[in-house]
Amino acid sequence: MIKEIIVVEGKDDTVAIKRAVEAETIETGGSAINKETIRRIRLAQERRGVIVFTDPDHAGERIRKIITREVPGCKHAFLTQEAATSKGDIGVENASPEAIRQALAAVRTDGGTSESEVTMEDLMEAGLIVHPQAAARRLAMGNRLGIGYCNGKQFYNRCRMFCISREEFEEARRELDATEGQAHE
Repeated sequence: MIKEIIVVEGKDDTVAIKRAVEAETIETGGSAINKETIRRIRLAQERRGVIVFTDPDHAGERIRKIITREVPGCKHAFLTQEAATSKGDIGVENASPEAIRQALAAVRTDGGTSESEVTMEDLMEAGLIVHPQAAARRLAMGNRLGIGYCNGKQFYNRCRMFCISREEFEEARRELDATEGQAHE
């Protein structure tokens, strides 16, 4: 059984989590997360710890941001959009049990205000911002680093929040560049 309580968006997500692992969940009821739900998440964080596991879409990212702001120190699990998509619908409920277990095995801890060695200049040099393919590159790098997809500013913030080291960043960049190089051959 997973010690932490997993925060998901809805009932279908809870069903998918329980198919994959033995765990308890708190459902936010979608993106309209209310004060009572935040209170329950805060209590869960104090008593057992929390893993935020929202959909890899705009609404899921909005919920993740709210929880991160209101309940510091949570852990985060991320699914790729590919792993969470079925028939054009993106959500945790669409992921296979194996994809859910992999995401939970790669959980990241919010380091709060800890500093990452990664700078905005590093993001620019890696083509993650101010580049014609920046969005696609951030998606691939976010998947490699296990921090999900987001815009450039949020990518930088996640590197800080999850204490991504320069070594981790550079290794993911080398893998991305090698993969892109093979695609062009």
